[in-house]
Formats: sequence, C-alpha cells, structure tokens
Amino acid sequence: MATRSFAYAIASLLASFGSVSAHEHHDELSEVEANKPTDSILWIHICLQAAVWGVLFPVGMVLGITRSRWHVPLQSTGFVLTVGGYILGHSHKGRMFLPSAHGAFASVLYAPMAAMLFLGVYLKLHIHEQSIRPWAVRLHGIIGKSYPVFGWTQMLFGAIAYGGYCRGEELGQCLAHHIMGSGFIAYAVIMAIMLLVGEAWVRRSGRSPEWWDSWVIMLWGIVNTFTEHRGTTWSVKDMQHTILGVLWWAGGILGIYLARNNRRNVVPGVILILTGWAMSEHEQHLKLSTKVHAMFGITLMLAGLTRIVEVCVFSLPSKSLAEVVDDDNTSDHTLAEPSPRYPSSSRYIPVGDASVDTSKVAAAKAFRHLPPFLLVASGVIFMSGTDEELKLVHKNEMDHVTYLLIMFSISFLLYTLIVVIINLYATTGRNAPAKEDRNTIAMTPSRSKWYSRVPNAERGPLHVIGEDDEEE
Repeated sequence: MATRSFAYAIASLLASFGSVSAHEHHDELSEVEANKPTDSILWIHICLQAAVWGVLFPVGMVLGITRSRWHVPLQSTGFVLTVGGYILGHSHKGRMFLPSAHGAFASVLYAPMAAMLFLGVYLKLHIHEQSIRPWAVRLHGIIGKSYPVFGWTQMLFGAIAYGGYCRGEELGQCLAHHIMGSGFIAYAVIMAIMLLVGEAWVRRSGRSPEWWDSWVIMLWGIVNTFTEHRGTTWSVKDMQHTILGVLWWAGGILGIYLARNNRRNVVPGVILILTGWAMSEHEQHLKLSTKVHAMFGITLMLAGLTRIVEVCVFSLPSKSLAEVVDDDNTSDHTLAEPSPRYPSSSRYIPVGDASVDTSKVAAAKAFRHLPPFLLVASGVIFMSGTDEELKLVHKNEMDHVTYLLIMFSISFLLYTLIVVIINLYATTGRNAPAKEDRNTIAMTPSRSKWYSRVPNAERGPLHVIGEDDEEE
C-alpha cells in the first residue's frame, strides 16, 4: 500500500509538468492588473500550500524520525496536495504578479521532492541492504529534515510576492529583516528542542547549551561584520549593524571560553539584551516604525533576561540528578518531558531525598518556555518591521498597538505549532508510551550512540541498561 501511494504521487508529479502550462507573469503590470481582487482559486492555493508545507510536511518529518507507521501515508498525501496546489497557483485569474523568487523557488522544490519520492520507493524495496541502502537512509533523512526550512522559505517568498515587496532599493533592508527574523525563530526552535527533548544529546555532547549558542553567535557576528557595509560612505545604520557584528563575535569568544568543561554561562543572554537595546534605539522615518522597532528591542531584551534567569535560577540541581544515577537522560542543563525514552528527572530521585526541591523543578518546567517564545515573538516582529510593510500599515491608519498585537498572536500560534511538533517526537512511533505503566515499562535498548539508554524496570528504578545488558 505504501509503495503504491508513492508510485501514485510520482505519477501525479510527473504528469503535472506536462499538463500545467506556465502561468503568465508580466515583466510590468498595469495598475488595473495589480489591483484586481484575489480570486478564490488563489486563496485556496495559499491556504493549501501553507497547510502542507507549514504543518503536514513538518509533522510527517517528525513521524519519519520516530519510525511511525503514519509517516508514509502523511508524506504521500502531502506530495499529492503539493501538486494540486502547484496547479491552482498557475490557474488563478484576477490579480497578476511580477516574476518573483516565490515562482522560481517553487520549481526548485521539485528536485528534493522527486529525490524523496525516489528514495522512499527504493527504501521500501529493501534491496542492497549492506551496500547502498545505509547511504540512502542517511540521504533520505537529510533531505527530509530540510523540509521545514524549504517550506518556511517558500512561504516567506509567497508573502513577499503577494505584497509586492523587496524590489529595487528596498531589497537590502527587506532581506536583512527577513533573514535576521528567521534566524531568531530558528534559534528559538533549537532552544526549545534542547529544553524539551534534547536532554540526552546535550549530555552526550559534553557541552553546555551556551557553548553551542556562543559558537553560532560568534560565526554569525563574523559574517555580519563584513557584510553590513557597502560602498564608501558609512551611514549611521551601517556603523550600528557592523559594530553589532563585532559585539557578537567578541561576546561569542567569551561565551565559548566560559562554557569549557561543560559549564553554563550568561553571555548569550547578555548579547541578546545588548542587541535588543541597540535595535530599539534605531531611528526610523515613521513614528509607527519607531514604535515597532522599540517593541522588537524590548522583546529581545526580555528573551535575553529570561535566558539568564533560566541559567542562574531554574537550572535543575546537578547533585541530585547527576550523582544519583549515571544516566544520559539526566542533567542540570535541560528539562525533558516525561516519556519512556525521556523519563522525568524526578524518577531518578530516591524517595525521601530532601536535597531536591520539587517546587523548583515544577517552576523550571513552566519557566523554560519563556526564552524560546520571546525569541519567536522577536523574530516575527522584526520580519514585520520592513519599511514597505509599515508604510502600508500607516496608509491603512492602523496604530502600532493593533499591529503589534497581531504579531504577538501570530507568535503564539507559531510557538504552539513548534511545541506540538516537538511533543509528537517524544510521544509517537518508537517513542510512544506503552500501554503499561510508563514508570515501570522498559524500552528495547539500541546500540546506536544517538539513542538514549533507559531504566530497566526489572532491576529496580535506579538501574540503567548498559551495553552488557543488550540482547543479541
């Protein structure tokens, strides 16, 4: 059934190239063409592709990682719906659009889609088990994990094309806002993964979360230092953006040094605070733009402040968790959700151990969502702060309060999607809870270094399955 679904998707994909004629895009549009109403076909295209690339494919990707039996049906459905959305996008009437990156990238996306379909069918055949198949599995995983990035990029391109933004002299500042805003959201996703289900990986890496943060900040700062200034004349914004790059790589170096020996530090949080303060002080032409940038800066400063609080106040105590049992699922770095593969930290605390403050654990689990959510909100607000977008908002006589509340609403929805997808990883497929009591069931161990060891219920709650306990 799964192979037939893949075959049907491939046939539909190939047929679409022959049956869909290129939608006519003009190099120049008349005012009448540009201002025609958006018809229902285009609205269906927008909603369908957003649902597929924004929700369906990321969920399918996670189900593939967890080896869920729903992975193949879900991805196959996504491929077929993408073809339908492509047809709709080239069949609408009414409003016309100039050639854009959205249209060009739509064609590029068919390369990874075709590769995924081919690899999916090949893997279902279970041939070349000892030679080609292991490499095909890795390639399939790499392409599959890139789907959220592809989808996010294409949806941004679509929103930009629909608004007619980022053309001519506006291209530079538009790219800066969307790339940096997307960077903050990506940072939030990585932080949420580490806080929610990344416990074992962080411990195996032998590095604290701030070590990874500091490397990213340092490398990003080096890039910014040499790319923010063009030409011979230095504007105020050129100087500010360039010195921010210097701030990042200088602070990143300090963060890397302080994070040696698996230690936590507050440098990434301090850098976020300073960056937020600098961006909030940017002078803007419109009062509306000044207000929006100020709120972006405040939100980013709060993200940095909450990160510092998480490090200094809400880190789980290392003595009660690390010394009770030598297990990869416990540390003072992250707070994994309870599940068979990610058991609750309290499960490793002996009864009557007064050294553990359970109220602190509960507070930490509630507080841990603040830094990544505020980073998501920062990214969304920054992407919505381009000159063209704010000029349109000003023209429609919308105040900054209404506009910012809309952005925060979008941030809530986006972070909800992030958390739901992360939770799917911890509760589906090979990570799904067994029907028996989750506190007593022992999962089948794996030899892979990427899989966590779990407690063995038969040998007591504190026994950990080791290499010698694995069955052949």
